[in-house]
Amino acid sequence: MIPSKTHFDKFVVMNTQEAYNQWAPLYDGNVNKTRDVEAFALRQTLEDIRFKSCLEIGCGTGKNTLWLAEKADVITAVDFSEVMLAIARQKVHAAHVNFIQEDIIQDWNFTKYSFDLITFSLVLEHIENLNLIFKKAIATLEPGGYIYIGELHPCKQYNGSKARFRTTESTTVVKCFNHHLSDFLKPAKQYGLHIEKVEEYFDDEQLREEMLRILSILLKKPLKND
Repeated sequence: MIPSKTHFDKFVVMNTQEAYNQWAPLYDGNVNKTRDVEAFALRQTLEDIRFKSCLEIGCGTGKNTLWLAEKADVITAVDFSEVMLAIARQKVHAAHVNFIQEDIIQDWNFTKYSFDLITFSLVLEHIENLNLIFKKAIATLEPGGYIYIGELHPCKQYNGSKARFRTTESTTVVKCFNHHLSDFLKPAKQYGLHIEKVEEYFDDEQLREEMLRILSILLKKPLKND
């Protein structure tokens, strides 16, 4: 994602919104394996899933929005960073995509109707209370609908990896919370979701001795008669 640090590096820890506002102009141009592997994971996981309405949480600069827009009839794309959203709007001109700036730990006033797919891409590491987010998502998800989660793998987190970007002046580290696999699966089962798929992604599938980078999870809300 960034060049190796040296003893001359100045590290700055920054809150999520401010950090991504500063990162946004660099985000698409930087070498970023986490961004790229997660984009691959999302496409592979959802390729054969049919959905019409999508709530995309953490749309960022639209790295996944363009692909989702080809499959969905309507998309609500949400991000905390107004600068990230400005870049996404420049990329995606589809009339059926609605970009909204919101803090997802607050009330979900942006969900005026239910969705049959909700995606979380590299966003839950910035959320401390995952149970709160699961509760909001499930209330918004249609029966038979899916939740996709793509996150930095816990192994990477245990190794000290966090979302970060480097400028000529400093390396900015975004505030993050370590989440274990059980932190995703326990609330899913608590709220009655079916665990459809759990996958792990390396930087290079041909070199599997390397550290795992992305964890993807696909959950499904059962139909009322299931």
